[in-house]
Amino acid sequence: MGVDYYKILQVDKNAKEDDLKKAYRKLAMKWHPDKNPSNKKEAEAKFKQISEAYEVLSDPQKRAIYDQYGEEGLKGQVPPPDAGGAGTGTTFFSTGDIPGSFRFNPRSADDIFAEFFGFSSPFGGMGGRGGGGMRSRFSGGMFGDDMFGSFGEGGGGVHMNQGAPRKAPPVENRLPCTLEEIYKGATKKMKISREITDATGCIQNVYHFPNKKEMGMELPGWKKGTKITFPEKGHEQPNVIPADLVFIVDEKPHGVFIRDGNDLIVTKKISLAEALTGYTVHLTTLDGRNLSIPINNVIHPNYEEVVPKEGMPFPKDPSKKGNLRIKFSIKLPARLTDEQKAGIRKLLAASV
Repeated sequence: MGVDYYKILQVDKNAKEDDLKKAYRKLAMKWHPDKNPSNKKEAEAKFKQISEAYEVLSDPQKRAIYDQYGEEGLKGQVPPPDAGGAGTGTTFFSTGDIPGSFRFNPRSADDIFAEFFGFSSPFGGMGGRGGGGMRSRFSGGMFGDDMFGSFGEGGGGVHMNQGAPRKAPPVENRLPCTLEEIYKGATKKMKISREITDATGCIQNVYHFPNKKEMGMELPGWKKGTKITFPEKGHEQPNVIPADLVFIVDEKPHGVFIRDGNDLIVTKKISLAEALTGYTVHLTTLDGRNLSIPINNVIHPNYEEVVPKEGMPFPKDPSKKGNLRIKFSIKLPARLTDEQKAGIRKLLAASV
């Protein structure tokens, strides 16, 4: 039977039109000579076989002849209908036809490729070529000037490096984190929508990837705006390097602490009496420890108590930490009696 076109396209003999298209799309993309510069000779041979197989099997007339008479029948070497090996049953030719009068001349593999993909090529939208179809790879290179040279010629297209596939833009997602998570580190569970390309080059429906995937992220000390990148785990497009999946750290507001670089700031409300006579600050740290910080100094409105190494971890060296800075909001009495005023004057005058 000569060449087995079904085997070349990797389909069975009952393959439907859609099956043939999917098979051709996948194999033509894989074996196009311009995508295989290191083994171009082998790729050209395979590309030609794949194109010829698709041309035959996708055409009902050629396929019928091939199924009955094989490759020889297509190429004008059909044995007489009553000869051995010709098979039995319904023949494609009606009475009086001469089987040998049909001769198949394979078309250019590049023409088939261009006709198949047209402006809906699996390599992205290539519209605006002045009304014509894709040029042959020999007039500029299907994967060179033609495929990556520009998009939308004549309208200020986006130019790309010849022969180098472009990379899809990153897919960015907010990653809300508490100060506790950033301080101690955390494993975040995320559900991400992602577009993928199947083996035929078609973009599948969006699906969740990964489903509640646990992503271990070393968060200690990371600041708001820090980008965590998972290379090529974002959206896929045919013949385009998959997008990076990027998470951008976003700090959730905290009920006690405010972050300032690597420092933590806390503001305590105290009375005037506490400001003048002393005060002990009680705090629970982000990692759950209880701190007691006695302050015996007079606390004035701009006073700040600094506790070393109780701030946030340094991003590049989590063993080092910033400071805890304690500020105060002094609550003054709304009014004083004459007796209280006199007592304060006497007290303060004696302390000078």
